[in-house]
Amino acid sequence: MKKLIFILTGIFLSLSGLNGQNAPNGYKIVQQIHLEGDGGWDYLNADDATGMLYVSHGKMVNVIDMTTGKSVATITDVNGVHGIAIAAEFNKGFISNGPDSNVTVFNTKDYTVIKKVQVTGKNPDAIIFEPFTKTIITWNGRSSNATVIDAKTDEVIQTIPLAGKPEAAVSDGKGNVFVNIEDKSEVCMINVKNWKVEQTWSISPGEGPSGLALDIINHRLFSATDKLMVVLDAETGKVITTVPTGGRVDGAGFDPGLKRAYSSCGEGVLTVVQEENPNSFKVLANVPTQAGARTISVSEKTHRIYLPTAEFGPTPEKTADNPRPRPTMKPGTFTVLVVEPLK
Repeated sequence: MKKLIFILTGIFLSLSGLNGQNAPNGYKIVQQIHLEGDGGWDYLNADDATGMLYVSHGKMVNVIDMTTGKSVATITDVNGVHGIAIAAEFNKGFISNGPDSNVTVFNTKDYTVIKKVQVTGKNPDAIIFEPFTKTIITWNGRSSNATVIDAKTDEVIQTIPLAGKPEAAVSDGKGNVFVNIEDKSEVCMINVKNWKVEQTWSISPGEGPSGLALDIINHRLFSATDKLMVVLDAETGKVITTVPTGGRVDGAGFDPGLKRAYSSCGEGVLTVVQEENPNSFKVLANVPTQAGARTISVSEKTHRIYLPTAEFGPTPEKTADNPRPRPTMKPGTFTVLVVEPLK
């Protein structure tokens, strides 16, 4: 996503319910999964097919059993990891490594590294498994393009030029992929049958989109911008509505069972948007989480929401050498919050 470590200026926010007590508006934090290491983080992937949670974390990926909450493996042959995509039918995972402009391919059975694949761009960031073509797509933030990799052979088969900097992307599984173009405040629709950008839609009044989620059944896209979620018709590109969210947004998710869209906000709030029908949306809750919890993954099976974060100290004073100082992460505080809707 935008950076592996984001500028965090807020004071640590926490629920009184970190031990499972009820949170406001029907949600609670039911678990905190503490992980070793003090590196930054970006995307994570709650993969229901494998039952594992894959967490980007500095120069490693933590693999967590979502049933037990226990760590089962650590994949370390990565550098500056951004995201993780899973091709369950091939027993493979794919990790985007920004600084090295490559992808680490690993075995999801024993978590051994199979190979490295060089992408056709710079700084692969978001990464997805595209089920219609059975491919992996990396979205290369510093070269305004995407690399398509055959998930079976691990071979690069296509490069897709884009009009600007890509952020999060989603597939409808029927031949279309959608991607946020951050610096243009647009969403592009790509036809995977010919790997061409066929539609480009403005998300105005939203600006600088990061997270993206999709309701496949009702053809609704949820593009997350700072303090605003933009809902678009995935067939026409029309902006259906906008709903307010928390600040410092970076991630988005959708739970088809509950018909709820989520924006994860770095200020320490999870905004929950209820889809009442395809043309009516309302904010159901702004659930307190923790400052820095701005990336997200949702388990469609359990309806649980996973949010990585850490605690930070005060921001250092500005200097000539460091005009934009960032707060220092407190050692030993990296954790994944597990949020659950009340029954």
